[in-house]
Amino acid sequence: TMARAAMALGHEFLVVTDHSPRLTVAHGLNRDRLIAQLDEIDRLNEELAPFRILTGIEVDILGDGELDQDEDMLERLDLVVASVHSKMRMRSDEMTRRMFAAIASPHVDILGHCTGRQIVGTPRAPSTFDADMVFAACARFDTAVEINCRPERQDPPPELLDLALEWDCLISIDTDAHSPGHLEFLSYGADKAVDHGIAPERIINTWDADTLTDWASSK
Repeated sequence: TMARAAMALGHEFLVVTDHSPRLTVAHGLNRDRLIAQLDEIDRLNEELAPFRILTGIEVDILGDGELDQDEDMLERLDLVVASVHSKMRMRSDEMTRRMFAAIASPHVDILGHCTGRQIVGTPRAPSTFDADMVFAACARFDTAVEINCRPERQDPPPELLDLALEWDCLISIDTDAHSPGHLEFLSYGADKAVDHGIAPERIINTWDADTLTDWASSK
C-alpha cells in the first residue's frame, strides 16, 4: 500500500524503515519479522518494477549506544536509520556518548530526529547533548542528519540544522510516514531545506536508488 502511494506521488523508490523490536508500541521488527519483510519486499520488487522498495529499519539506540537489532541483519539492509526513543532525559554527556556510539557504527546511515522533541499534541522537550560533538561525528563517519517532516516534530530545530550544515553533514529528508497519507509530509521537510539553503545534491534522497545504496554500503 505504501509503495503504491509513493508511486502515485511520482517517487522512483521508497525505503521501508519500520521500528526495531524493543519499540513494542510499534510492534517492532524482531529478527523473524524482519526476515519475513525482506522476503515480501523481494517479491514486490519483481511485481512493481521499475519502482523499487529499498530495505531498511529505524533501529533504536539503546541506553549504552548499542543498536536494537542483530548486526548480521543490519548488514543485509539497504539503509539504517538510528534514533533515540527511550531515556530521553539522560544527562547531556551520557546522551552524547550514546549518540556518538551509534553514529560511529558502520551499519548506521542516518541519525533520526536528533532531539526527539514534540511541539504539537503532547509536547516533549528536546533531549540535550553536545551538538558540536554529535554533528562532528556525523561528518566524520558520513552519517546523514535527518530532517524529520512530521509536523509535530519539526526536528532538528533551525539552530541545530544550521549547526549540522556548518559541520558539512549530509542531510536526509524523511517523512516518518506511518500511513500512506503521511508521505505527503515530504513538502514540510523540502520547504525547510529551501529555507536553510541546502543544495539538492547534499540531500541523500534526491540521489537515485543505486547511488543511495552504493553510498550506504560503502560506509
